[in-house]
Amino acid sequence: MVKKIFSLFSREIDGLHEAAYLLAAATVISQILALVRDRLLAYYFGAGHTLDLYYASFRISDMIYATIASMVAASVLVPFLIKKCNVNGEAKDGSVEARHFIDHTFSVFFLAIIAVSAVIFIFMPWIIPKMLPGYANDPVTLHQIIVASRIMLLSPIFLGISNFLASITQMYNRFLIYAISPLLYNIGIIFGTLFLYPLFGLYGLVGGVILGTAMHMGIQIPFVVSKRLFPRLRLKIDWKEVKQVVLVSFPRTLTLSSTEIAELFLIAFATFMGIGAISIFNFSFNLQSVPLAVIGVSYASAAFSTLAKFYESGDMKRYIEYMAISVKHIIFWSMPITVFFIVLRAQIVRTILGAGQFTWADTRLTAAMLALFTISVVGQSLILLFVRAYYAEGKTRRPLIANMTSAAAIIVFAFVLKWMFVAYPSFADFVEALFKVADLNGTTTSAIVLTLALAYSLGNILNAYMHWHMFKTDHRAHADFKKTFTRPIFKTTFDSLGASIIGGYAAFLGLQIMAHFVNQQKIIGVFLQGFVAGIAGIIVWILMLWLLRSKELRDVWATLHKKIWKVSVATADAEPL
Repeated sequence: MVKKIFSLFSREIDGLHEAAYLLAAATVISQILALVRDRLLAYYFGAGHTLDLYYASFRISDMIYATIASMVAASVLVPFLIKKCNVNGEAKDGSVEARHFIDHTFSVFFLAIIAVSAVIFIFMPWIIPKMLPGYANDPVTLHQIIVASRIMLLSPIFLGISNFLASITQMYNRFLIYAISPLLYNIGIIFGTLFLYPLFGLYGLVGGVILGTAMHMGIQIPFVVSKRLFPRLRLKIDWKEVKQVVLVSFPRTLTLSSTEIAELFLIAFATFMGIGAISIFNFSFNLQSVPLAVIGVSYASAAFSTLAKFYESGDMKRYIEYMAISVKHIIFWSMPITVFFIVLRAQIVRTILGAGQFTWADTRLTAAMLALFTISVVGQSLILLFVRAYYAEGKTRRPLIANMTSAAAIIVFAFVLKWMFVAYPSFADFVEALFKVADLNGTTTSAIVLTLALAYSLGNILNAYMHWHMFKTDHRAHADFKKTFTRPIFKTTFDSLGASIIGGYAAFLGLQIMAHFVNQQKIIGVFLQGFVAGIAGIIVWILMLWLLRSKELRDVWATLHKKIWKVSVATADAEPL
């Protein structure tokens, strides 16, 4: 039985859509667990002080992950490993060159992250008040965050090792192993909420996170060991190998760090916006991350290793075609999800989070922030793909420029919007009326927190535009770029946008109609209202795409039949993969 399970996990997945749909399916399950996790947190704590402290304790560990652990992420190591293992469809298990590279790269990473974590552990009492200034004059709160943040330092160590091992599993196209690890992460947090919090309080919640990261790492180990590529710690380092990785990964690390810095500024702003502001920010951010993870991360992850192989072999025509297919399908899926999330935001938030300590006022504010975050989901998804495309080429400076500019813009937007909200009451009234959060009762959080989500989305829309423009500039000389890339993507965008708007309007009408037949004071009534309206919107969306003869709709149908259900269908006009 164990052998059969291991064989299932170790099955190779080939083909963009099959890999993307597998990752998407696993991501959906992971996101369901994440929603269960958030519902438990909302039920037990609401948008309150304890949850603010819990989310605040992530900030330093997330920063370490972005600055150190990301240097050995799959998007950096896979191109190196492909070269070392001579991977051209087949990898040499345990090759001497690959083992040498893995051992020395891992040793430097591991020693670096341990050293950085130790230094930060010592200086944590000085760092936290500077990082979260809203709590600087509250010694009890500061002490709790300091202790929780110190425990959380284990998280980037485990996740860093996991990501290092994931580069090997992805190189072999073992996407199922890669996809399962986030499920285990969320299971750990749920366990911490249900069983560790009653025993240890806030520190029990943090302990659940550490358990989840340990399982996230553990699922990668058996396959890597079977390939004789599990890293060994070396004290005598071959710096030539390490230098190559650092030169490529350092700009990537700065890229991720810039995003983390922007989010850190937003959380710092939130500490001045009342109790629950950090919680509401994180709840709405997590909800908007669901479509981002299901669509953007799945396609970007599935496409990465193949893009790296095409680029390494010099086949730029297939590289551009593969990118075009990936971009079109990301837009095809992300556009309707964006529209439906905006239309159904209140029903989504109330159904998922609206129980226990999570009040109706918390729901309204979280739903408003979700709408503002969601307007940039298409852009965020495309950013993930473009960044991986540049990493597949071994070019990390382009994403660095775009992300640093975006991070700076997010911070500036946050300052300006926050100032406008305070200085111009008419602007504040307009925002509150537009998102139906005027006259909030039952929450100490100010509606000014909405400016953080708006700033984040504006910065990411700018980021997506910059990546698009840079990619077009860098590759328009290859493979009839306009015909292969630009025109098909524009057609998909217009088709998907038009169908999504009409489908969204159908969902809106469905909400109005269902309001007469359900009890909106009950969770089941709110769920049924949103569910029926959403189904109506999806049916209209599909119908409009069918009338527009959407090629992406046909591709999805063909993939589901031929790849997933193993049914033979005619695919004469299937795009080359």
